[in-house]
Amino acid sequence: MDVFVCADCGTELTAPVSRVALPVHTHHGAWEELHPPLMEPGTYAVDPQPSGPPWRLWQDVGDEAAARQGVYAPVYSVSFGARNKVVLAPGDSRSMTLIPEKCEGYCQGVDGRAGPNLACTGCGRAVATRMDDCGSWQTVWLEPDSVIRRPSGLPAAPPPDWADVEHAEHRVPPVEPDGSWSRRWEAAIGVALAHLVAATENHPVTLPAGPVAELLGHAVSIYLPPGPDPRSAALAGPGIPDPRPRPDVILVPRHPVTGEPWRPSDREATVVPLDSGVWAYLTSPGETSPTPATGGLPEGVLRDDYPLPPRPWHPLEPHHYALSDTLVRLPAIRGPRLRRYHDKYRP
Repeated sequence: MDVFVCADCGTELTAPVSRVALPVHTHHGAWEELHPPLMEPGTYAVDPQPSGPPWRLWQDVGDEAAARQGVYAPVYSVSFGARNKVVLAPGDSRSMTLIPEKCEGYCQGVDGRAGPNLACTGCGRAVATRMDDCGSWQTVWLEPDSVIRRPSGLPAAPPPDWADVEHAEHRVPPVEPDGSWSRRWEAAIGVALAHLVAATENHPVTLPAGPVAELLGHAVSIYLPPGPDPRSAALAGPGIPDPRPRPDVILVPRHPVTGEPWRPSDREATVVPLDSGVWAYLTSPGETSPTPATGGLPEGVLRDDYPLPPRPWHPLEPHHYALSDTLVRLPAIRGPRLRRYHDKYRP
């Protein structure tokens, strides 16, 4: 496990934390809503892409400079903020205080628009940005040039392997307790759709029957509408048999620590990565029937204690900006077919 300390005075700024993959929903929340913390307690992640201010308009930047920032198609503005910012849960931050004149936000909190808004209590250096405004997951972002990572001296938990994504506790349900679609699912489906569009070069996609078609079918039909020459897709990953016949695209989990997609034995297969918690639910949604697996209920016994699964009033739709923001960061978008697609669905 690691701790992060102030680069100037050495004050410890975090609790001991272990590195995990950057969540795919990091930059995509729901507008006008307060969100929970992005990161689990005791973890941190690193964003390799530039993020935050300063921002420059696309027409002032140009294609080549934008590509160096990891953006390959026109957007309103391009971030020239720091790369490799470290994100952690606010509860894991230590010895930092808000800078009042930098605590601007939209309506329900602070959004970091003025740059770092947390200062080290040891020396006063601006070291991090607290974000908790509507539409933002609650986070603390450490500035990479203002902190130093050091071993905490505590043993790290054994790193999870692929078998861990099969466990029931790893599954992320698609519906929130209030009956709305999960914000994590909406963002994860948007990100996956961008990769699916790129992998199929904007061809229609057929999905396997079951949870995949039930939950993803509406979103896929919007952004990859039915038509001639469709591509087939199916789930693949640890603990499930390889699909036969082999589909054109396989939907696989991202590793929860490295973020790398699972790879089949067939190295030539085209993979589309999914949030591992979403993938785990699609492969094993859990018990949904009040009827015993064998036998039946005793005669005369009626069940009224088995809740029906929650059903939101509209089909699951992807987070549109998660799709668009992911698509413009895929080099394949520079091809003419995908560029036309981007221009059609651009927010």
